[in-house]
Amino acid sequence: MTDERVVSTTITPEDLRARVLYRDPAVLVLDKPAGIAVHAGRAGDDHLGHYLDALRFGLSQAPELAHRLDRDTSGCLVLGRHRRALARLGEIFAQGQADKVYWAVVIGKPRQDEGLIELRLKKRAAKFGWRMEIDPLGGMEAATRWRLLGSDGRLSWLECRPLTGRTHQIRTHCAAIGHPLVGDRIYGRGTGTMAGERLALHARAVTLPYQSGRPPIAVEAPVPEVLRPFLLACGWGG
Repeated sequence: MTDERVVSTTITPEDLRARVLYRDPAVLVLDKPAGIAVHAGRAGDDHLGHYLDALRFGLSQAPELAHRLDRDTSGCLVLGRHRRALARLGEIFAQGQADKVYWAVVIGKPRQDEGLIELRLKKRAAKFGWRMEIDPLGGMEAATRWRLLGSDGRLSWLECRPLTGRTHQIRTHCAAIGHPLVGDRIYGRGTGTMAGERLALHARAVTLPYQSGRPPIAVEAPVPEVLRPFLLACGWGG
């Protein structure tokens, strides 16, 4: 089953503006809530694009997405505020210069404290939906670096840094090494309701070397309330 829907998310312009983590004349970073897609998918589905007009902040046009996050992933989402900014951000993401840090809560405890997962991924279409799968021969290159930050033995808190940007990459890679994400209905093998209908994956931080000769843009997203108990159990200090 590939239905990723969670409890419906209603966003008001005020809510969205309150979620802005960073803003300058070119770049905006938003704390995306879980439960809403970033762009149009199935006909009639709600998506973030419907609300971006609220983030003009005096400009003549709404910002546009510089990359994407899965529907059920929360945290740092980068947008460009004009055409030149979008072009520059596109270069940064395409060339792997964006340092993206995700926090994930997974089932079990890895034997190592850190590692690099390099498993090619391919999208598999099926009658009742789609999913990503490991395909060593026909898949696209995908690499995720991870580090164990804490564990209570039953659950573990991982820092994941995707070195490529494949759909569902962290989810598929963690499941492939035997540690699926809490709340993952597609790859979680029965863990789908452990996080109260939401996936335990949060885009914690992003660093962007936007302008040469200046410090990079560095932004961190607060931890959603629903994920705090899982992280605290794994040793997070809050």
